[in-house]
Amino acid sequence: MLFLGLGIFLLWLSATHLSEENKAHLFEALKGARYWLIVPVMVLLLLSHYIRALRWNILIRPLGYRPAVRFTFIATLLGYFFNLFVPRLGEVMKCTILAKQEKIPADKLIGTMVTERAFDFLCLLLIFLITILIQFDLIHQFASGQINAVLYAENGELRIFRLLMSLAVVGLLIGVIYWLTRIFSHSKFMQSVKKILKGVWTGVSSIRHMENKWFFLLHTILIWSLYLISMRIGFYTMDAVTHLGFKAALAILSFGSIAMLATQGGIGAYQYTIQKLLPLYGVEEGPALGFGWVLWISQTGIVIIAGIVCLVLLPVLNQKKHEILPSNQA
Repeated sequence: MLFLGLGIFLLWLSATHLSEENKAHLFEALKGARYWLIVPVMVLLLLSHYIRALRWNILIRPLGYRPAVRFTFIATLLGYFFNLFVPRLGEVMKCTILAKQEKIPADKLIGTMVTERAFDFLCLLLIFLITILIQFDLIHQFASGQINAVLYAENGELRIFRLLMSLAVVGLLIGVIYWLTRIFSHSKFMQSVKKILKGVWTGVSSIRHMENKWFFLLHTILIWSLYLISMRIGFYTMDAVTHLGFKAALAILSFGSIAMLATQGGIGAYQYTIQKLLPLYGVEEGPALGFGWVLWISQTGIVIIAGIVCLVLLPVLNQKKHEILPSNQA
């Protein structure tokens, strides 16, 4: 509920801070948008999810199991689907679903999930680095603008009280975390945290010993490339953003990926981030907010549609699976 509440607040903040002129541009952009282009964007995103399922199979095979791709794909899609309702629930559900379908121990699947997420985190850091290197001035302008908006009032005066409060809160959090780690260093919770961190490092380092590591890396490149291409095609949905190229798409991919994690399903945070990011590329905040909605609807829409289809399809596939097994045994 906290993440959902934050998302709703950011939606309200995005709308209320628009001038009347920008609100008019927002409605004009949404009215004139070519919504049919959302379809190829959704298709590319669905293909990226399929490749993600194939990549997950590569991680599972060294465990001695060879799950059917259709069940891995369904589990992956349902993982995204359940994440829309409860943050991180999807990670548990995708492992549980595949474990039940293919008789694989769930704890081993969770290990592969940690590896996958750790590697994706490193990929996101690399994309951030590339984004900053090829357009340092723009990214610096965006970051400094957001910091200045927090630290300085509209008349240019430094908000000393807010600055001191922010530093105090950060210092307090660091102090509390340090104190807790010292006091409870031998507790079950801290041992669990250490175990998780160790699992993350083990997961990342295990890629070096993977038999099909080059296929794993190839699938990873394809996944992030499809994300990037889908956003580039998305620019054609609105006249206000058709002039944007891959640099802007990289920036949206970098900052948008973080925004998708900030709130439940990225609602509010994703739209707000794009609204503040695209003015750096000559797009007014109104159309930028509209484009943020178009991209968010594309990404969330395919997850909802595919998730519902998988929920309907899974019992049918199970029934066919049980019908085939007796005939094979006979």
